[in-house]
Amino acid sequence: MPDLPQFLLFIAAGWLLNLTPGPDVLYIVTNALRSGVRAGVVAGFGIFSGCFVHVAAAAVGLSALLATSATAFTVLKWIGAAYLLWMGVRLLFAKASPLNLEGGAVDVNLWGVYRRGFLTNVLNPKVALFFLAFVPQFIAPDEDNKAWVFLALGVIFNVNAIPINMAYAWLAAWAARRVHTVQRAMHWMDRAAGALFVGFGLRLAMSNNPTP
Repeated sequence: MPDLPQFLLFIAAGWLLNLTPGPDVLYIVTNALRSGVRAGVVAGFGIFSGCFVHVAAAAVGLSALLATSATAFTVLKWIGAAYLLWMGVRLLFAKASPLNLEGGAVDVNLWGVYRRGFLTNVLNPKVALFFLAFVPQFIAPDEDNKAWVFLALGVIFNVNAIPINMAYAWLAAWAARRVHTVQRAMHWMDRAAGALFVGFGLRLAMSNNPTP
């Protein structure tokens, strides 16, 4: 494991990276705004679970394959891009739904929220490549058990993302309970979120393959 200064730097860098808005944050905030904090939290745990797939895959070498094989990267890239585009189109054409401004329970399929969050993360090969690029910087070159250290640091990074994801969910739900203009504009927010997901999907589809 890295020494204490390196470990603290790893923690701080992970928090800063998790604060950066992206498809995962957008998914959490959208669900929390529409259906309350519970849906936002469940969305966060779906993404949290998806990250473990990437950590485990990287530890056993799948991410290395994606970084060196243009074919493998392209296949997973197009699957992920197609899924992001599908989610974006669904949001663009979704019917307006009232927000839960009183903080009570709403009728929401939490399993569906969790499943979509999981797939949003798992089907994005950029997450796998991120772990491959970021985590090894904190592993000593002479470390004998690099795979186990990689796995441990990946798990720590993922667990440290929980408070960030929960904070996004709580803040979005707080705004939904207090800002009434959010309710009047919810159908436009759905469409804006859909457009962003389409944009993420197109950007992923057009991204350059890694050079073998």
